[in-house]
Amino acid sequence: MSEDTKVHAEIREQFGKGFARRLRAAGKIPAVIYGHGTDPVHIALPGHQVSLIIRRANALLDLDIEGKEQLALVKDVQRDPVQQIIEHVDLLVVKKGEKVHVEVPIYTTGTSFSGTIVTIDVNTIRLEVAATDIPEHLEVSVEGLEEGAHITAGDVVLPKGATLLDEPDLLLLAVSVPAAEVADDAEEAAEGEAAEAPAEEAAAE
Repeated sequence: MSEDTKVHAEIREQFGKGFARRLRAAGKIPAVIYGHGTDPVHIALPGHQVSLIIRRANALLDLDIEGKEQLALVKDVQRDPVQQIIEHVDLLVVKKGEKVHVEVPIYTTGTSFSGTIVTIDVNTIRLEVAATDIPEHLEVSVEGLEEGAHITAGDVVLPKGATLLDEPDLLLLAVSVPAAEVADDAEEAAEGEAAEAPAEEAAAE
């Protein structure tokens, strides 16, 4: 665990929208931590630090709850739909060595063959992986791929110890030629045939 994921949390005994607003005004985020058959624990987190951490998908927090250490996986983040302020965070208790089910973003690298485009069908895949080894993202290269090429979930190189939960033939992306270019090529071919016809007729005369 890196130092930036070590978070000091405070137990909170008060609830309600009014208290939550005052908490956020003080630069803190209300949260609840649950799992492993334990009773939910309501806590307050340092707003700025946590808002930076949870930019990453499947962020894992190394919590210090009044002197007691606890690993917790970010499961849900509620935001104000207009201002996008973080209103509440749901955390799941995890233990070192425990495997969890997560969705990991897929990033593409490289550039496909000239004149083609890459169409993304699915931009995440589901993995079972150790809670302390969840990748921020996985990369697939489209460098030089030509029309008709495609990449499925089974083509993605997984980190050591991770297991793919999606079907291996799940289509992630496909490479194609834009419809406009196909139409232009057909039009050029038709014009070429039209130009050849008079020449052939003239030769016949």
